[in-house]
Amino acid sequence: MGVVLFFRESAKMEAAYGLAIITTMFMTTILFANYMVLHRVKPLWIYIFLTAYIIIESSFLVALMDKFLHGGYITLMIGFFLFSIMYVWYRSRKIKNRYVEFVRMDEYVPKLEELSNDSSVPKYATHLVYLTSANNPKEIEHKIIYSILSGKPKRADIFWFVHVDTMDDPYTCEYSVEHIIPNDIIRVEFRLGFRMQPRINLMFKKVVEDLVVNREVNVTSRYDSQQRNNMAGDFKFIVMEKFLSQDNELPFFERIVMRSYFWLKSISLNEEKGFGLEQSTVLVEKFPLIIAPVSNLKLKRTYPEEEE
Repeated sequence: MGVVLFFRESAKMEAAYGLAIITTMFMTTILFANYMVLHRVKPLWIYIFLTAYIIIESSFLVALMDKFLHGGYITLMIGFFLFSIMYVWYRSRKIKNRYVEFVRMDEYVPKLEELSNDSSVPKYATHLVYLTSANNPKEIEHKIIYSILSGKPKRADIFWFVHVDTMDDPYTCEYSVEHIIPNDIIRVEFRLGFRMQPRINLMFKKVVEDLVVNREVNVTSRYDSQQRNNMAGDFKFIVMEKFLSQDNELPFFERIVMRSYFWLKSISLNEEKGFGLEQSTVLVEKFPLIIAPVSNLKLKRTYPEEEE
């Protein structure tokens, strides 16, 4: 609607539409060439394909360049806007990876087991579920371990670590379960196609039901009154949400990128809704993202003058 109101004439819209079509053709050619590389097609056929299509599409592009000032520039403006969003998202992820620290899971398994059996610590939840980005099942984010063990510990009867892996097959929908310690520490990995909506709350319930049927886990509440009535324990999801700390000393360009990223994130879908979690069972735990801490803080101590 905005494009129609801006151009007002169909002739000007044709210029923008034509340039958009040829740009899409170039993108499709490049993507298909990458598809051929991934499927190990002989390089000779890839070069023949690219040469033929690039020559044809370049001739169309040259023919359309005279319409650039008649409305074709709108296509480039929209494309640059979308590219900027994608670049900010990509670049910010690279910057954040400097901060993400993974630790070996086996180093903390005894501590988690000890915490689970420590009756002197108030129980936080019967089942405590963390979403983890660790692709390696032998690793876990340090911030998750810090969240559980540091400060006021979060004691639970069973710790669940859920990982979501996005697959190239668009309609993949499967899961696997690893019992790190039976009925104590469990890792669930969902493998979902990029076309599948990650309804983790519903899928996780299905996983728990399957485990109960197979007698792999006991989800009955550990409280005596509820246990006598065979009632299931409560589940609590923890979502770790980052915010940019003021203690960072980033270069100017990276500071702009990170601020743009967190602004985009503030107006986009939040993580709990993106994963399809029910807000009544989710706790959002915020922690500062410190990528480049201040290394040279000029702070000088002064002493009061002694009375003569």
